[in-house]
Amino acid sequence: MYPSRDRLIVIDADGTVIDAFAAIDTAFARHGMDIGDLERFQKRRNLFKYLGGLKEFPRNLTKHFGKHGRKDLLSTLTEVYREEAHLYPGLADLLRDLLTIPDLRVGMVTRNVTHEPEITLARLFARHDLDIGRLDFLYYVPLRQDKTPYFKAARERLAINPARAYACGDEHKDYMAALASGMRPFIVSYGFESHVRLTRKFAIPEEVISPTPLAFSACVRHTLDMTQG
Repeated sequence: MYPSRDRLIVIDADGTVIDAFAAIDTAFARHGMDIGDLERFQKRRNLFKYLGGLKEFPRNLTKHFGKHGRKDLLSTLTEVYREEAHLYPGLADLLRDLLTIPDLRVGMVTRNVTHEPEITLARLFARHDLDIGRLDFLYYVPLRQDKTPYFKAARERLAINPARAYACGDEHKDYMAALASGMRPFIVSYGFESHVRLTRKFAIPEEVISPTPLAFSACVRHTLDMTQG
């Protein structure tokens, strides 16, 4: 049924391997805006994540939708990602190790919102001695689009059994896309959605949620029979 006996892991970027909150916080601060702490950031709906919470919203709204506000903010965010943003602890090593496994195909599906994200991510990962050109595929998904068709297309193109395929992410939509694609999910709660939101609002099993980057790395390594980093 499936010609390939390879395995597949699909990596999410922002909030899973990239500390997106720190990058966004830095970019907003350079425009005089405050997005609050991570806990409050995780509670907001998507719009409020980029404009600040109820306390900061009125001031941020004025700045963000000024004549050049949004354009300037996006340019700053792009520059921060390219020159300063970093991966969570231990995840550069995890990615490097994943790319050395002969029977494992490694790809990335991301909703990165910076200018020319292919350039942005290449520069960001290069600063961690990672060449994203070594990935088997890299798909950039518009913010409001579902990842499911991208997961399915990658798996089907590589002719990989869905039972041998994994997808990771930091939002409930990533979990649903993995299941809808027949893939096994890795979900983290240190990114854009908290453990409470993931479990209580969306009933995602605690067993598939990693609370820290190191726990996520350990979970992936154990699942794929890798040595612990």
